[in-house]
Amino acid sequence: MITRFVAVLALAASAVLPAEAQSPASSKAPRGTLMIVGGGPQSPALVQQFVDLAGGSGRARIVVFAEASADGEKSGEEKAADLRKLGAEARSIWITREQANTDSIARLLDGVTGVWFGGGDQVRLNQVLRGTKTETAIHARYAAGAVIGGTSAGAAVMSEVMLTGDERHPGGDRRDTTAQYMTIARDNIVTDTGFAFIRNAIVDQHFLRRKRQNRLMSLVIERAPHLGAGIDESTALIVQPNGMWKVAGASAIVIYDARQSKTTAAGAHVLGASGLRVHVLPAGSTFNPSTGVATLP
Repeated sequence: MITRFVAVLALAASAVLPAEAQSPASSKAPRGTLMIVGGGPQSPALVQQFVDLAGGSGRARIVVFAEASADGEKSGEEKAADLRKLGAEARSIWITREQANTDSIARLLDGVTGVWFGGGDQVRLNQVLRGTKTETAIHARYAAGAVIGGTSAGAAVMSEVMLTGDERHPGGDRRDTTAQYMTIARDNIVTDTGFAFIRNAIVDQHFLRRKRQNRLMSLVIERAPHLGAGIDESTALIVQPNGMWKVAGASAIVIYDARQSKTTAAGAHVLGASGLRVHVLPAGSTFNPSTGVATLP
């Protein structure tokens, strides 16, 4: 099955991608699409949309990385099976970091038109793939026109500034609660460097369902790029090749834009801002990160 999969990818590489993605200009800027899902159940329509973005039935060539989950070897195979039911040529690649840094694994990405990152713990996924030859190969496919998608932890790794899910000072000064993200505070939210498919915003997931407004707002106010997208469950942020954002799915995406805000000084005890812009965008909405303009459906 592996041999057949690789052979089909090699033969289909030039035929599946759009003509513009095959031009020399494709090396200058990403030409693919991002489909970032906020976790939770995915409707058949969302899964079908991912396959369609990868080329559709009979043309889509998709690999799944489920290393974010301790049970990822099983869940990755299940995801690949679901994609095959929709006509995609799909397989799960379950590897260690050592294997991710080999040419043989990186070459499995040749000709791929879609990559999917499963859910779990984004730190686990980051530790396996970031900085490896396989991550470089995934970026090359994105630059060539492939769709890169993920859910939950697979969403968190998309941005350059990656939320780890940890806090430095749970409960703030009072320390009177074990609940998460009870404050809007400076130097509280722990981050790492993600895969940087999206550099102009910070991505958060399970956003409304798990009430994560405080952590994203804190981070957006405190540090660059001062733009955040909180994606709710069963909802997708689709970043189109031209850079425009589009919302799909069952719930909404909350955007915090502090790029024009005034904030309290770095030494101030309390983190504050004025002029913070907020957009709550359901399916069919669009957002232009360059201009900050949002459009409702």
